[in-house]
Amino acid sequence: MKKILFSFLFVLTLIELTLTSCVPSQPTDEVEILSSDRLINRLEANRRRIRNFEGQGTITVNTTTLQTSATFRVVMIKPDSVYITFFGPFGIELAQAIVTNSSFIFYDALQNTAYTGESDSDVLQNIFRINLSFSDIVDAFTGSVNLSSNLYKSPDEFEVIYDKYILTYINPDDALTSVYKIDIRRLGITEYTLKSDDGLIDLEGKYSDFQLIENVAIPYKISVLNRADNQKIDVEYRKISVNKKDIAIDFKIPEDATIVKW
Repeated sequence: MKKILFSFLFVLTLIELTLTSCVPSQPTDEVEILSSDRLINRLEANRRRIRNFEGQGTITVNTTTLQTSATFRVVMIKPDSVYITFFGPFGIELAQAIVTNSSFIFYDALQNTAYTGESDSDVLQNIFRINLSFSDIVDAFTGSVNLSSNLYKSPDEFEVIYDKYILTYINPDDALTSVYKIDIRRLGITEYTLKSDDGLIDLEGKYSDFQLIENVAIPYKISVLNRADNQKIDVEYRKISVNKKDIAIDFKIPEDATIVKW
């Protein structure tokens, strides 16, 4: 496993890129204000409308031990496959990784070595460098939030403040509080927080630079912060495609590659 981590860190440290952007606020005049149940249904319907996804851009990772960026291409085939390629200067492929709910393959192109095994939290954290579940990683890359668990219950708080809906859910079973901020006009989630009373869980997602693709608001700029573990991932896309027939995972390990099972 140390070899996987070393290879991944070496790949990421080869590139340092910074992108900045800003988003104008959206006016709320002549916009229908939805009830909380209609809002949740619309948001979840939009999330499920994305069946496959391909994006290209930059990913920046900041943790207590790592601060670096890399260009990347990600392909997601819902519900259970994420494929990501990291590139160096002049578009040279440095590494590839494919992760599903049950397994992973990490291929270090520089060493011509592939690492394979079963997916678990340690593997995901070493590949993506942040403590998130598989479903959270899928949602993070697509800029969406899974609201299926809230489809049939009312929020504890529901507010409309200027150009934002604000939904708050409090789960008494695990003392978790979830807060969603949604752009009224485009129905895109602009901010999501999840916190526990004991401070062991403290996640924050921010989404901006929205573009309407197939009538779904897709953010081109995504930031996921795990405050409890002091970890942050920033994703900035320059190109996105969704629900295209030609979107596919084309991952192949070279025949002469060394295979290491973990």
